[in-house]
Amino acid sequence: MMADPGVLKVLHGADYDVTTLKRDFGFRFAGLFDTMIAARFLGRPQIGLQALALAELGVSLSKESQRDDWSRRPLTLLQEAYALADVAHLLPLQARFAGELRDLGRLAWVEEESAAVGGLEAARRGRDPEAYQKVKGMRRLSRRQQAVLREVHAWREALAEATDVPAFKLVSAEVLLELAERAPRSLSELSRFRGLSPRVRARGAELLAAIDRALSLPDAELPRLGPPPTRPVLPEAVHRRVERLRAWRAKEAARLRVDVSVVLPQRLLERLAQAGPSEPSALGQVEGLRRWRIEAFGEALLDAAAS
Repeated sequence: MMADPGVLKVLHGADYDVTTLKRDFGFRFAGLFDTMIAARFLGRPQIGLQALALAELGVSLSKESQRDDWSRRPLTLLQEAYALADVAHLLPLQARFAGELRDLGRLAWVEEESAAVGGLEAARRGRDPEAYQKVKGMRRLSRRQQAVLREVHAWREALAEATDVPAFKLVSAEVLLELAERAPRSLSELSRFRGLSPRVRARGAELLAAIDRALSLPDAELPRLGPPPTRPVLPEAVHRRVERLRAWRAKEAARLRVDVSVVLPQRLLERLAQAGPSEPSALGQVEGLRRWRIEAFGEALLDAAAS
C-alpha cells in the first residue's frame, strides 16, 4: 500500500517517518502528500499540525500526552485518543490544502516536493561520536563543558535508539547545551531544567552519571576541536550572481506570499550562482533544482544567474 501511487498517503512532516520506516521495515513510498509542505507553499504563518488543525478546521488538538512514555504497554485510553486525533484530521486538511493549491497552480509543486520526501534514503543505524559538534553554540563552551555535551549527547542518542523515540523529542539541542553549561550534579538540580521529557526524567540518575563521567575526565581527554570551517571566498562574478538571485527571490516570495526558502532554498541559490547557467538545459544539471522550479521560474533564474 505504501508503495502504491494510486493510494494517497497523507503525513505531516513526513521525513522522519519515511526514513525510519524504510530503515526498520524496508517500506517504499509513492503517492505521498505532506501537509506541512503544503502549508509552507500556501504561506501559512504556522505550520505545526496543532496550529493548522485549529486555524483550518477549528479543531483543538491536545498536547497532554505528547511527552508520554509511548514504549509502555498497554496504552491508556487517553493515549489512544491522542494518537488517533494526531492523524484523524489529516485527510480533511489535505483536501482543503489541495483545493487551494490547485487554484493557485501550486499543487504539482507540493506533489513533487512530497515525492522527494518519499524518495529519501533510509535512516542510518549507528551513532556518530562527533555529532555533538553540530549543536549550535557548542564552540562557545569551555573544553570541560564540551566534554559534558559530548557525553549527554551520546547518552541521548543511545536512549533514542533503544526506545525508538526521536532524539529531539527526548532532549532538545538547546537543553543539551544548557546541561553542558550548568552541569547539574544531583536530581534536585536536574529537576530545575525545563524541556526534559518524562522518559528522560525517569532516567535522571543515568543522565547525571554521564555528566559525572565528563567532569571526571583528565584534561588530556577533553575534546580538542580544530578551527571552525571557513566559507570559501567567492569569485566576484559568483558573488554578483548571489546578490541578484537573492534580490529576485525576495521579490518573488513577496509576490507569492511565501517564505523565501519556498521559492529558492539558500543551498540551491548558491549552487545556481556557482553554476551560472546560461540556457534552459543547464538548469536541469543543477543538483536539487526540481522540475517545478525550472518550469515556474526558469527564465527568471537564467536572467538572475547570468554572468
